[in-house]
Amino acid sequence: MSTATAANTETKPPAPAVETVRVKVDGRVVDVPRTLPDWQGKPQPTTMLQACAIAGAEVPHYCYHPKLPIAGNCRMCLVEFGTPMMGPDRKPVLSEDGSPKIARSVLPYEPGTPRGAIACATPISPGMEIYPSSPATKQMREAVLESLLINHPLDCPICDQAGECKLQEYSVEHGQAESRFAEVKVHKPKQVDLGPRIMLDDERCVLCTRCIRFSRDVAQDDALGIVNRGSHNSIAAFPGRQFDNNYTLNTVDICPVGALTSKDFRFRMRVWFLKETRSVCASCATGCNILISSREESVYRYEPRQNDAVNACWMCDSGRLNYKWIGREDRLLNVRSSRSGARAWAAVVAEIAETLRSAPQGSVAVIASARQSTEELYLLKKLAAHLGALTDSVERLGEGDGFLVNADRNPNTNGARMTGICFTEVGIQIPKIAQGIRSGRIHTLIVFGEDVTRHGIDSETLSKVSTLIVSDILPNETTRRAHFLLPGCAYAEKRGTFVNAKGRLQRFLKAVEPRGEARPEWEFLQELVHQVTGENLGPGFEALFNRMAKDVPALASAGVEWGKVGDLGAPLTL
Repeated sequence: MSTATAANTETKPPAPAVETVRVKVDGRVVDVPRTLPDWQGKPQPTTMLQACAIAGAEVPHYCYHPKLPIAGNCRMCLVEFGTPMMGPDRKPVLSEDGSPKIARSVLPYEPGTPRGAIACATPISPGMEIYPSSPATKQMREAVLESLLINHPLDCPICDQAGECKLQEYSVEHGQAESRFAEVKVHKPKQVDLGPRIMLDDERCVLCTRCIRFSRDVAQDDALGIVNRGSHNSIAAFPGRQFDNNYTLNTVDICPVGALTSKDFRFRMRVWFLKETRSVCASCATGCNILISSREESVYRYEPRQNDAVNACWMCDSGRLNYKWIGREDRLLNVRSSRSGARAWAAVVAEIAETLRSAPQGSVAVIASARQSTEELYLLKKLAAHLGALTDSVERLGEGDGFLVNADRNPNTNGARMTGICFTEVGIQIPKIAQGIRSGRIHTLIVFGEDVTRHGIDSETLSKVSTLIVSDILPNETTRRAHFLLPGCAYAEKRGTFVNAKGRLQRFLKAVEPRGEARPEWEFLQELVHQVTGENLGPGFEALFNRMAKDVPALASAGVEWGKVGDLGAPLTL
């Protein structure tokens, strides 16, 4: 047996056994880990709430959030529980059948009055019994809900949170049918301008403090607090400050009621009309996982989608609001050839193919945006390799924040490197391309998704190109000079993948239909590659991806296929 074969057959040491604790949840025996990661990923004793979740028993809660420090202030997760009775010798007291006697958390001097514990902060212990469905637990939940609803306005029909409101849901599932409150409700400020992107309705707030803890502990901006006392408590920004950082809209996501609302989405659409599509943010190389909410081919909002390997369950405000350009009125909607006057896709693609087939080797250059999908970059590289063309992408840099915003503002720089469109240093070939145009060596320039007049090839240089083939979404100086214009699609209008800064291949799906005659770039590029090179890459997107996965070394070594990428992506070794 060779050394390599022997190495491959070596078995990895078994993973250390997970220490478990045996508890009962509503009478069912469950073995749960003794510790679980907390909001920072550090092991902490497993709580009753987590044990119930593992057992499949819901424990309603407001203040608890798995990605925030525990506060334990809403009391909604109160549950009745029992622990083994201990004798004077500190040994368990046994019943007649030999099992430990359980002391339930009910006050002995007032039978039937529950004395529960908050499940979010109470650690489990061996032999503990938890009763999330007992009459005592239900009585405690009803009392907490009744208290929360005393001063809460009954404005569900006009509340933006309706349909996503935990107070609304829990009131139906766990509350009482009628209110016993007969006094005048306490009125608090409404429509408070908390910050440039956030509106606060204090009357709806249940004081869960999720927003305070997120701002202080996650966003590192201690900007919010509670003012006043008693039933007049309310959330407020510190005096002289606005709630304004690049992560404020995450507080809207985690607010369990309609107290914090987004000014951008406020009163625009009822959430039950929206279609949600899994996608990836294209604002930087982090590649936050998102949900695109749309209706009737219009995008209404982005929300973060949980992926602990990328963005946990957060995203920045700038990325969240970077969608309005998709519906701009000046979108490029029509395919055209300024030479023949052709305005049909088949005719224009055939004309471009004829032009490229007759182009001398080395007379073509390709500049492809690192905002294009990996599949599109792969097809462009195939075309470039056949034509002996120089290729590159445009570097797009900003300031990173050490959290989610990456200094690389391109979502697919690693995809461009992986497919060979650019070298390790993005943009180093663009001066060579510009010089080749000026010297007359490069006659044909293919540009996808960039205005090259702003990135090293000025208008005078661009005017010397004999054939300029451009695909883009919005008009610019380069599209105005194009001999062939191919309207492309936003990533929300097509399928594809990006490779983020950490080398994770992530897929995005089509949320809305493209406008006008715009087509996904991979569609017409596949046709163009076939007509120029004669190579057939298979029918449809999945066949294209699987062919790319075999041809690109980083994908081939990972053994990925479209059906295996999944919603959370696949790590690659680049």
